[in-house]
Amino acid sequence: MFSNVLCVPVVLGQRALGVIYTQTQICAVEGGAVDISCSPTFTSVVFLKQISVKNSLWFSKGGVGGRVDLMSDPDYIGRVQYFCDPPLCTLRITDLRESDSAEYKFSLRKYQVESSTGSPGVNLSVTALQVKVLLSEYTDSYCRVELKCQSSCPPDHQSYIWIKNGHELLRETSSSVSLSVYPADRYSCALKGYEAFLSPSVYAPQLPHVSVSPSGEIVEGRSVTLTCSSDANPAADYTWYKEDEQKTTSNESQLIFSSIKSSDSGQYRCVAANQLGRKTSRHKRIDVKCSSVKIMNIIRLTLVVLMLILLVVFSLWTRKKKTLSSQTGPNEAAEVMQLRGPASLLKLEQLSL
Repeated sequence: MFSNVLCVPVVLGQRALGVIYTQTQICAVEGGAVDISCSPTFTSVVFLKQISVKNSLWFSKGGVGGRVDLMSDPDYIGRVQYFCDPPLCTLRITDLRESDSAEYKFSLRKYQVESSTGSPGVNLSVTALQVKVLLSEYTDSYCRVELKCQSSCPPDHQSYIWIKNGHELLRETSSSVSLSVYPADRYSCALKGYEAFLSPSVYAPQLPHVSVSPSGEIVEGRSVTLTCSSDANPAADYTWYKEDEQKTTSNESQLIFSSIKSSDSGQYRCVAANQLGRKTSRHKRIDVKCSSVKIMNIIRLTLVVLMLILLVVFSLWTRKKKTLSSQTGPNEAAEVMQLRGPASLLKLEQLSL
C-alpha cells in the first residue's frame, strides 16, 4: 500500500477552503473493507465545525452538477458509510468488489463547493488475489513448484503472506516463492494487513470419481458416457485407460460411446493431473448386454437353421429310400432292408446257398 498527501486550496467567499487526503493511492482486497479519509481545511474554525455527515458528499461518478452521491448509488447502497468528526471526514466501503476500483472525491452539499474540493481524489484499486503455478517438477513423492501471488496492486509496495494448510508459513515476503508441495498440501496467499482475505488455495487433484450415464443396465447400441471428476486447483486434465492397458483412450473428462458395443465391456479408470500432482481413480466396470431385439433375432436365426438341417436330413433319407426301392424288387427290398448290421452277413450267405 502506498500513499501521497495532497492539499488542494480553494477560495469560497472570504474563506480559504482546502482538502487534504490522507492517501491518494489505496490498494485493497476483494471482499474486504477500506476507509478513504480527507481533512477539509478552512481559515474559519467556526466554519470547519459546521461540517457533518449531512452536508458532506463522496462520489466517484459524474462531474460538476452531475455528481452521484454514493449513499444513493445503486452499486453502493448498503455498502457505504460516512463518518465526519472534524477535522476528518471518512468514507467506508465494505464488501469490496473489483468494480469498485475508481477515483473517489469529496465535496460539500450545503456550501455548493466546486469539484476542485474533491479533485484530484483518491484512486482505489480492488484486487482479487490468485495463486499461479509458474514452474513445477514431479518427483516420486512430491512436486517442486514456484508459486506467484497475483494481484493488481503495485508489487513494489506490497508485502505478502503465504499460508500452508491453514497455517502461516511465510510473512512479509515477495509475491513469488519456491516450495515442495506434497499431495495433501494446500497453499494460499494474502496481502499484509488483509490476512482475513486469502486467495483461493491451490492443490493437487483429489481422488477422481467415475460416473456412468445413463445409470442402470447398459444395452448394446445405446449412447453411454463415462465422466471423470476431481477436485483440483488449478483445474485437472484427464486421461482414460481401459483394463490394465497403458493405451490412452481419451484426454477429456468424458469418455463417450455414441453406440456402445459388447466389446466395450471392461474396467475403466481415469487419471487426473495438474501442475501440483496426479491421482488415479478406482476401476469402474461396465457390462454391455445384447438388446432384446438382437436376442430375438438370434433365436429366430437358430430356429431357422435347425429347421433347414431337419429338412436336409429328411430329404436325404427320402432319396435314399427311393433309390433302394428302384434297385430291388418288393421282396428283395424287404430282405435288403432287414440285412443291416453284422448279423445280416450270415443271412446273406444263407440266401445265396
